[in-house]
Amino acid sequence: MRRTPVATYRLQLHAEFGFDRAASIADYLHQLGVSHVYSSPYLQAAPGSKHGYDVVDHHKVNEELGGGEAHDRFSKRLGECQLGQVLDIVPNHMAISGRRNRYWWDVLENGPSSRYAPYFDIDWQPREEKLRNKLLVPILGDHYGRVLGRREIQIKRSGGEFFVQYFENQLPAAPRSLPGLLAEAAARSGSDYLAFLADALAQLPSASSTAAGRIAARHRDKEVVRGLLERLFNEVPFIAETVDAVLEESNRDTDKLDAFLERQNYRLAFWRASKEDLGYRRFFDVNTLVGLRMEDPQVFGDSHALILKWLREGVLDGIRIDHPDGLRDPRRYLEQLRKEAQDVWILAEKIVEPGERFRAEWPIDGTTGYEYVNEVAGLFVDSRNEEEFTNIYADFTGEPTDYAAVCRDKKHRVLRDLLGSDVNRLTSLFLEICEGRRDRRDYTRHDVIRAIRELVACFPVYRTYVVPERDELAEDDERYVNEAVEASKKNRPEIDGELFDFFREVLLLRARGERESEFVMRFQQFCGPAMAKGVEDTVFYCYNRLISLNEVGGDPGRFGTSPEQYHDFCAEMQRSRPRTMLGLSTHDTKRSEDVRARISLLSEMPGKWRQAVEGWGQANARHKKDGAPDRNTEYFLYQTMVGAWPIETGRLLPYMEKACREAKQQTSWLAPNEEFEKGTREFIEALYADEGFLEDFENFVRPLIEAGRINSL
Repeated sequence: MRRTPVATYRLQLHAEFGFDRAASIADYLHQLGVSHVYSSPYLQAAPGSKHGYDVVDHHKVNEELGGGEAHDRFSKRLGECQLGQVLDIVPNHMAISGRRNRYWWDVLENGPSSRYAPYFDIDWQPREEKLRNKLLVPILGDHYGRVLGRREIQIKRSGGEFFVQYFENQLPAAPRSLPGLLAEAAARSGSDYLAFLADALAQLPSASSTAAGRIAARHRDKEVVRGLLERLFNEVPFIAETVDAVLEESNRDTDKLDAFLERQNYRLAFWRASKEDLGYRRFFDVNTLVGLRMEDPQVFGDSHALILKWLREGVLDGIRIDHPDGLRDPRRYLEQLRKEAQDVWILAEKIVEPGERFRAEWPIDGTTGYEYVNEVAGLFVDSRNEEEFTNIYADFTGEPTDYAAVCRDKKHRVLRDLLGSDVNRLTSLFLEICEGRRDRRDYTRHDVIRAIRELVACFPVYRTYVVPERDELAEDDERYVNEAVEASKKNRPEIDGELFDFFREVLLLRARGERESEFVMRFQQFCGPAMAKGVEDTVFYCYNRLISLNEVGGDPGRFGTSPEQYHDFCAEMQRSRPRTMLGLSTHDTKRSEDVRARISLLSEMPGKWRQAVEGWGQANARHKKDGAPDRNTEYFLYQTMVGAWPIETGRLLPYMEKACREAKQQTSWLAPNEEFEKGTREFIEALYADEGFLEDFENFVRPLIEAGRINSL
């Protein structure tokens, strides 16, 4: 019998806090009044994972957490303490982690003819001829030719298996890249048997062949040959030594090594190449997380087998779906899940933007509560002081205060700097659509790429849910597309307005066709990453008017929530999805509810805040070197210190480094500005050594401590 969820307590499992340690606190959680443990993902993840979202094997429990036996002990202990369990699951993507992800390893080895090629969202026929039927693998620390010249890439052998090694990275060798090496070794050793095996590999069906029969034959034959090679090498060491000698010579000969690598089903490249040319859908901008085609019934069944088993057995009472907006067809996925688990508490990590309505047709209990986080947080912001707070921020930093304009600008930046390969895939597809229509074929690639960037930058929500094959087009979807199109036409008058109108026709199913339908589905999947990277992971670190409002799913441009708005929100929630999750902090929120509660007090005292922050800015200018940190970072720092005080430098310094890189104004993850980051670190250290500043700062914070606790309570 399923336990009714009342209160959850999230456990973030990792190697240092596995199942047995989690089981040891079960009684404590029960005493707190918790009804359900809310576990982070614990299927087999990449080695060293701290979060579990980088799954490599859906059929195993994470060994670093203790494996299957420890999981059984953990589940049994929860039951003894009258606790249920909710599990976070990851349907959108898998981690690329060497041979640990056997599906991806098989794809790298066999290209489009892999048995698992249909599992992943890969474009095997991009516009670049060099990448046809090949995967770009951007793992090199320098340009390919330089890396090759330094002999950092090597061909290796283990038994009958051949692979490519680049530092800690291993990639499989394509079977049809081996005959030349083996034939040369056969000639030197005089082994007709080895020559026969080389010929057998040369005659395998092409890697570009996707016919089911040829895929099965290819897989069968290559595995037989691999087994025979291993047996030969074990029984005749001289032949194995000859093969290894040929490999070593090839590793020393740049031309031979290059020719060998060119015969692979992947193309090794400088890591920066992923910016434009990556041929597979990622999780946001993370190259090592590849998108799954969860719309394929086989992929669904394969990836959910263990989870559904636990649901049937009562091990789990609920599941939390990570990032459903990344799926091609979220509604169909959720319907399939509900069909398999009819009495389960199902929640989606869906960010519902302010003013957006949750999709009533989704057969689930609700979301993970980001919207509640923001409605509650807004209650503690004094909206009467919005104008004064805006002026303080503008006067101190000189930063723009139009939140919508900042969002558009930062989304453009990530579309250009982080998500270029995704934009290119959409552009190529839309150009094919234009080419098939006489009145549209003269639009250039440059026209289309600029228009797509503007449309995505202007999109007001994470995505729409139009489904061409079912003729599904909700009023909300139409409204959001129209809003984005009209804003784009206004913002970019130099782009032909009819091009934006044509995008509207395609996205609203008025222009139909196979390519048009594919574009609709891909465009919707892409809008979410652009919003997440542009707003959540950029704007929320650089639009610093009042950072307690900068929360996932929130709108920092809305300065506070009235009690009436809050009660209306609660009434609607009770009416439409009474079993949804409510929360104040999650593992994804930018700061805890206690920190937000204290920072929000500043909105009640704009005069004192202006006086304090301007005084600190003047007094601390002497601690800056070469202008670091800039005024916006400094303003962010003071608010952070107010909210989290007392906070030691051991926590503050790494947090500020992360915040500065996320803001992407003076430094970034892709291009760290070491001089700026060093100056910011030294500035913070100087503040902590400045007794006069600390005394003044603590005098300011002291009256906020009790008031902040009252807000928290």
